[in-house]
Amino acid sequence: MTTSHLAHLSVKGLLVLLAGLPLASLAGEPLIVVEDRGGASALPYYEALNLQPRANAPVRPPVPMLPTPQVPATPADEAAMLPVHSAKLTPGTVARRVIEAPGLRPFVVIGEDEASRAWLRRHAAALRERGAVGLVVNVETVQGLARLRALVPGVPLAPVSGDDLAERLGLRHYPALITATGIEQ
Repeated sequence: MTTSHLAHLSVKGLLVLLAGLPLASLAGEPLIVVEDRGGASALPYYEALNLQPRANAPVRPPVPMLPTPQVPATPADEAAMLPVHSAKLTPGTVARRVIEAPGLRPFVVIGEDEASRAWLRRHAAALRERGAVGLVVNVETVQGLARLRALVPGVPLAPVSGDDLAERLGLRHYPALITATGIEQ
């Protein structure tokens, strides 16, 4: 072999070594998952286990909830919104299911009916603890809205049409509680 040929091979080997050096420095770093096309969420199984955090686990700060804009509504404003009728939502049974909506503030979908009133009575304390808000999707009068509010003091209730929400969430019935992790009754 000639000297120029050896020099050429040495330079080539050096270039290969230098090109591979950045890859070697990344070998110890964890992989980043860009897309996961796994099946159904395993969250319901983990919830059933009621797992407690490990004592030696690093403490992560909780994900802050987005503040809800406060729009002062006068009785005259609300009266102008009534009656509210949501054609795609009726009182009935809601099957529990998992959703993934990180950061979503818990909210309830209710109407001015006996099933919703009974549901609000049973869940009033839990709704206050969670900081939930309520969307009243079927209500006739200001008095009907006031009766619902009296059942859950401290939980803001607003009359809104629920048809778009029903379509987006695949919801047909209420009362329902929607959280960052699921829809339930």
